[in-house]
Amino acid sequence: MVLLSKIALIFCAVTLALVATVACSPLTAINALTTESTYDKTSDVVYGANDRNQLDIYTPKNLHAAAPVVVFFYGGSWSSGARGDYAFVGEALASRGVVAVVADYRLYPEVRYPTFLEDGAHAIAWTVREISKYGGDPKRLYVMGHSSGAYNAAMLALDPRWLAEVHLTPAVLRGWIGLAGPYDFLPIENRGVRPVFFFPNSPVDSQPINHVTSLAPPTLLIAANTDSLVNPVRNTGGLAAALRTAHVPVSEQYFDHVSHATLVGAISRPLRGLAPVLDTVDKFIKSDAGRIASPISPDQSDQKSVALNAQ
Repeated sequence: MVLLSKIALIFCAVTLALVATVACSPLTAINALTTESTYDKTSDVVYGANDRNQLDIYTPKNLHAAAPVVVFFYGGSWSSGARGDYAFVGEALASRGVVAVVADYRLYPEVRYPTFLEDGAHAIAWTVREISKYGGDPKRLYVMGHSSGAYNAAMLALDPRWLAEVHLTPAVLRGWIGLAGPYDFLPIENRGVRPVFFFPNSPVDSQPINHVTSLAPPTLLIAANTDSLVNPVRNTGGLAAALRTAHVPVSEQYFDHVSHATLVGAISRPLRGLAPVLDTVDKFIKSDAGRIASPISPDQSDQKSVALNAQ
């Protein structure tokens, strides 16, 4: 097992080196190395009135019954990103029998807080209404995000104001998943993010940690131990502690061998040996967010983890 782990790490290091040398973005390279054989894709679906209110749907091949659904929001400090860059996320989830919805949302400087949350709420509302046409079960709906996208997911799951605007509540979610999310970041240190939240007058109610209640959906939080961009102790650990205090079922996982960026990259086939991020997400969904027994997870002896069973 140790030898296999070392071989996997060497393979991932070589892949990362190759990705870094190609004449395109790393995400483009990862997508180029990702199969398209596991899903049927429906592209450019409009979910709202604005140009960036579009999403792509990845339906697993050969579905025989309605599948669980994940709405995914990418990161990029609320100022960059495009759904097409995250085809590898759609493929990874579809390969595990999950219908994946990868949504764009408006970005700074076109908009500031909280407009991107309003977009996210409309994406979820569209999914609840329409996803059964694409093989998904709207009663098994999860929201997931990475970095600033994890913030979006957190706010939609924890702060009922946004889903209320589309006549829903967070109870529509079976659970939510955050990868390296910023959940408690005032005062804002990142100069590029400051104007997004009206620094120095950033509203306190913009912070997910301030919206934790016992009504929050079951939660899976994943972070990199060595994340130098979003402090995992304050953000992932702090939010997990707050959820636990509110008696919300929560599992937190901290992985070695990944950074802030490669944590989401590890979902892809080329980089999957870095950390079992996809396996962890898959287990959470297959266990109905901890409500039922789930398969034994792969060996995770090289990472720290804390998990609480659903109550």
